[in-house]
Amino acid sequence: MEIAAYRVVLIHYTLKDEGGAVLDSSAGGEPLAYIQGHGNLVPGLEKALEGKQGGHTLAVTVAPADGYGTRDESLMQRVPKRALQGSGEIRKGMQFQARTEAGMRLFTVTGIAGDMVSLDGNHPLADQTLYFDIEVVSVREATTEELEHGHVHGVGGHHH
Repeated sequence: MEIAAYRVVLIHYTLKDEGGAVLDSSAGGEPLAYIQGHGNLVPGLEKALEGKQGGHTLAVTVAPADGYGTRDESLMQRVPKRALQGSGEIRKGMQFQARTEAGMRLFTVTGIAGDMVSLDGNHPLADQTLYFDIEVVSVREATTEELEHGHVHGVGGHHH
């Protein structure tokens, strides 16, 4: 069966950066399960997997525009510490979810100066070309329940 919209796909993946350093990998663990066409993967990877079948291995290079996007300086902001109250001690590298006009976004603390905290709403991999090594483990039709919930149940998926 080929990878196509609304099918459940199980893949093993290794993600590397431009220098060849491994950023993330499913090696030695459960394969990643996702529903094709539901925006669960970066667009460039989903496009490259379309039409592939179980047993296929491929190397995929994803440009920033089809990955985590390009850096947007308007997502860099400084806020007073009190705006983050209830978060305990604020440290560099901490991450917060915040609602923006574009929906929920993850912000990373990039600096603290006195009472002001610098936040970066860009994805940590923004502006980076992504290098994936993929092994397609299996492809199957998604169940009605999986399509309604927008994620995979069972092996490699979510558990309620």
